[in-house]
Amino acid sequence: MAVTLLSGLFFFLLLPVLYLFFLRPSSNSNRRLPPGPFSWPLIGTLLPKLKKQPHVELSNLANKYGPLMVLKFGVEPVVVASSHTAAMEVLKNQDRVLSGRFAPHSTRIPGYIEHSMVWSDCTDYWKLIRKICRTELFSTKMLDAQSHVRERKVSELVDFLRRNKDGEVVRFADVIFGAILNVLGALIFDRDVYDYYDEGDNNLGMKGMIRQLMVLAAIPNLADLYPILGGSDLQGLRKASAKCVQRMNDSWAAIVKERRADKDGSHTDFLQVLIDAGFNDPQIDALLLETFGPGSDTSTSTIEWAMAELLRRPEKLQKVREELDTVIGKKPLRESDLPNLPYLHAVVKETLRLHPPVTFLLPHRAMETCEVMNHTIPKDCQLMVNTYAIGRDPKTWDDPLSFVPERFINSDVDYQGNDFHYIPFGAGRRICPGMSLATRVVRLILASLIHTFDWSLPDGMHPDELDMNDKFGLALLKDVPLVVVPKLQEL
Repeated sequence: MAVTLLSGLFFFLLLPVLYLFFLRPSSNSNRRLPPGPFSWPLIGTLLPKLKKQPHVELSNLANKYGPLMVLKFGVEPVVVASSHTAAMEVLKNQDRVLSGRFAPHSTRIPGYIEHSMVWSDCTDYWKLIRKICRTELFSTKMLDAQSHVRERKVSELVDFLRRNKDGEVVRFADVIFGAILNVLGALIFDRDVYDYYDEGDNNLGMKGMIRQLMVLAAIPNLADLYPILGGSDLQGLRKASAKCVQRMNDSWAAIVKERRADKDGSHTDFLQVLIDAGFNDPQIDALLLETFGPGSDTSTSTIEWAMAELLRRPEKLQKVREELDTVIGKKPLRESDLPNLPYLHAVVKETLRLHPPVTFLLPHRAMETCEVMNHTIPKDCQLMVNTYAIGRDPKTWDDPLSFVPERFINSDVDYQGNDFHYIPFGAGRRICPGMSLATRVVRLILASLIHTFDWSLPDGMHPDELDMNDKFGLALLKDVPLVVVPKLQEL
């Protein structure tokens, strides 16, 4: 304990020296930076509310300092874009220069980071793996061909609820997360990775590891605030992340080994595509990790938010059910039915507007010094796009804090990255590659659950009592998880 205290005291005594000789920015680098709140030397911008809800606090600050502002996190300047105009400048007009990636030190794990698609710059390797994902996993042709797989996995979710949870209290996100993991497992290596009947899987299986990685990535890291500490891992975040990544890799290592030994060529899943393309095990591990990880967590949170919003507004839930009854009737729901459900689609769009999968797009990095909205963005500066603020901007949206799916009926606004006031999946070359799969899965699961069950809150809870506060993280989760009661509808 004494050694730890002395080390900490020595570090803070050393900070002024480090600042004067290594960290203090030159006067030229501050020229024409965007406006922003006062920043203390070494410490940076002190905002008491920033730690708990940075998306809300930075949205409020943007009202004062403008749609493009700069803050100091430690000694590092971070530029935040908080309007559709600023987002268009960053993600379209300066997309080439600002498409670098800032990788938090907790993700810089040897054996993983060099093969990452999420955290790498736009290198030739990045372009290769994006192309493979786009053509072999997320293309319209492949998605259509594999629709029966997703339908089967969603049917298994519905069957589990029907047989085991009818009339019982259910923690909604747990079963949704499991279903999405099994959808991905079937597409990637034709295996289930979640067992609904294994209670321990909630904490010890892949679901728990993914959640832990998301939490670790969102924890403020001293090494990100003070680059000179980059190799030290003082908080142990990189070490903890590395252990989690290794456990994830171990969970499918036997499957990859078995597949490499199988020469019959009968497999048509994504793993086989990667093996046939000559990818080695570390490359495959990184791709599988990033396919299972962020997508499952963000899709789960979107479905949970959608159900919560509908339960708060029973009249809108009834509109979804009436649409399903009219279009689907008593026949099983198929993915091919989704284009015929415009109100359901509007519900998902409105959910993504109010509760974007990530409040800030994963941080970009300026690869060169450039000009944005008459301000200088220095080379290697980190940039964040506040999708939470953009989706709730009163200058763009009428009644922005209300859940109004009707705003998307007969609207051309979509999430393809062309409408910069609505970018839940990002835009430009860094747009989420799994967007098409995610939106299909979210709609299919939500529609299937509403079509099969009547949903209610437990213990006679009134809809107005439902807690709708969020919890900041890499994905925007409900602070209080949604607990519901499914009751099988009478046909």
